[in-house]
Formats: sequence, structure tokens, C-alpha cells
Amino acid sequence: MSTIFDERQCLLGEGPLWHPERQQLFWFDILNKRLLSRENGTPKTWQFDEYVSAAGWVTRNELLVASASKLFLFDLESEISKKLCDLEADNPVTRSNDGRADPKGGFWIGTMGINLEHGAGSIYRYFKGELRKLYGDITCSNAICFAPDGNTAYFCDTKTRMIRKVALDDNGWPAGAPETFVDLSPEDLKPDGAVVDSEGYLWNAQWGASRVARYAPDGSFVEAVSFPASQTSCPAFGGADLNTLFVTTASEGLTGPEEGKTFFAQVSARGQSEHRVVL
Repeated sequence: MSTIFDERQCLLGEGPLWHPERQQLFWFDILNKRLLSRENGTPKTWQFDEYVSAAGWVTRNELLVASASKLFLFDLESEISKKLCDLEADNPVTRSNDGRADPKGGFWIGTMGINLEHGAGSIYRYFKGELRKLYGDITCSNAICFAPDGNTAYFCDTKTRMIRKVALDDNGWPAGAPETFVDLSPEDLKPDGAVVDSEGYLWNAQWGASRVARYAPDGSFVEAVSFPASQTSCPAFGGADLNTLFVTTASEGLTGPEEGKTFFAQVSARGQSEHRVVL
């Protein structure tokens, strides 16, 4: 049974992050260039001048935020931004999309064409001041998440309908060639954002399917949680016991009253605490 967490209808809700020190959920409305949250029940909004899409936490008050042209440090209290590095700043075709911090403190961030241009996107990892490109020729980067032991990363190009996995070395860098984790093309499901729970099961928001589906470490389907909005975009675990499953949605192209709102559901699984980004 799902419940509305926030009534605001995002055009493209994305990038939910449960800040473990603040015990607070943050998320983005990419197309409206906003970071959103709730504090003591009150809606909070931070407005930016370009697309913003994903974040990791650095300190209690500082987030690493990915935008269309850069990665930057954002202070939630002072609202001061400090650029860390460019992110395809010389490419007006692309913007940032899905991203998450890994267990070693690296921040993985995907890009994509603003108008879904074929193969325009890439996936990068920012670690201790270095931004390194990992994969290219991606149309819609999504599902970036990590096994609890830090030995496996997951990601996808939504266009391919396949979630992939890759082994990681001791510093969190890919240590081999990616392989298929789950192929959703037989069901024509569109994998969007994903998160891995504390037992290593992957929870994937599936665009257009009104659900977040759970897959075992061997890629087999376990269960799905339904939501009243069609375009479910990204899940996150939060709450005091990390057994609240939040999900963002998108109202873009739709008119229903629930589309674009942010929801939550209580689940039996427990999430991982979101990893701190190491600058």
C-alpha cells in the first residue's frame, strides 16, 4: 500500500536521496531545475539555472550535485555552490541524469541527450577529485546502484531494456566487462532508476509500469510494489529503519492527478544507508 509523501507534481521527478545524518529525503524535478525536500513537514525548494538531476551527501549540510554542465558542492543552509569539475560542459546536447555514491565513496553519474539523442550519453565516476569516463554510447543512463559488499555495480541504458552488472576492484573501479543482470525486453519493461537493499536485492523503478520491481542477486524476479503514478522513475530507501521505499515519478506528457508526485511504501526489506561521497 503506497502513500503520497509529497503532493508537488514534478515534471520529471528523479534522484531521491535519503540523507542519513539529516534523516531527510531530497529529490529533483529535473526539467524544472529544482531540488526538493521536506523539513519538519514543510516543503522545501531550491531553484537552479540549469538542469539538476542527482546528488550524494558529503557532510550534514553539503551535497554533491550533478547538473547539465558540472558537478558542484551545494550547501543546503547557505545555498552557496562550489564547482568541483565540468561534466560535458562543452556539449550542449546532453544533461546529467541518474547518479549514486558507491560504497568506496565514488560518485557515479550518467548523462543523456536532452531530447534522447541516440548514444549521446555516457557514465562517469568521480572519485577523490578525478572524473573518469567509464562507458559511452548510452542513450538514457539509469539504474546506477551497488551491491552492499562493494564488489558489483549495476547500471542500464533504458533504451536497451537491459540492466547490466560489472565487477569492481578494491578502489571501486570496474574490473572487467559488463554483463547482463536482467533482460526486461521480453516484457517490454523500461528500467529506470534502481537501488540495492541490504541483502543485495535490486529494486528497479520501471517507467510506464507504475511499479518498483525487486530482483534477486541472480537476476530472478521476486516481487513488485505498485504505485498510483505511471512514470515511476527512481527508488530510495529511507526512514529510521531504512524500510521505507520512496519513489519519484514524472508527470511529463500525462494529466492524471497523481502523476509526478513522490510516494512511499513500507516494505519488509531494509535498505543500505546511502554512502558518503569522498571528495
